[in-house]
Amino acid sequence: MNPPSSIAAIILAAGSGRRMGGPKALLRLEGETLLRRAVRAALEAGCAPVIAVVGDWDPGLSGLPVQAIPNPGAAEGMASSIRAGLAALPAEAEGVLLLTVDQPAVDTVLLKRLMALAGEAPMHPAACAYAGTLGVPALLPRRLFPELAALEGDRGAKAILQREQALTLPFPEGERDLDTPADIKRLKR
Repeated sequence: MNPPSSIAAIILAAGSGRRMGGPKALLRLEGETLLRRAVRAALEAGCAPVIAVVGDWDPGLSGLPVQAIPNPGAAEGMASSIRAGLAALPAEAEGVLLLTVDQPAVDTVLLKRLMALAGEAPMHPAACAYAGTLGVPALLPRRLFPELAALEGDRGAKAILQREQALTLPFPEGERDLDTPADIKRLKR
């Protein structure tokens, strides 16, 4: 079966990066910011529209067909960015792919695999599995948008994914994320 035909992407990038010393989204890896890498992967996977929820800084996304949405409530946590992204989705979006910028192993191939998995059961969410749990990237169908919009604080969609028994895509590399300068140093070795 094919993936749902209208999948939007929301890239959660508004965090201040306190432990990193600045926004993770603006860190560079292989000549490009982590935010541009995530946007490019979502675009190349076929997501439309791609919405980047950012902080109060220039996201540096010129030349890319992406909608940057500033989140003045980013200090509340991830839920505020999810809500901001959902509010910008077009009515025809059948599902939304949620991803962050701090997982360097996320690429177009992974996102396409996740979208194909979601296409096997379009009414169910699909999520990546790593470190004994489910997490982003994750694709949630429209029927779950109201629950996403009701999230608060620094909570993402994990509880929804678990309750809904999301289809899972093994992604052991998903455990490796970038939270501190030491993480960046390890990655560049």
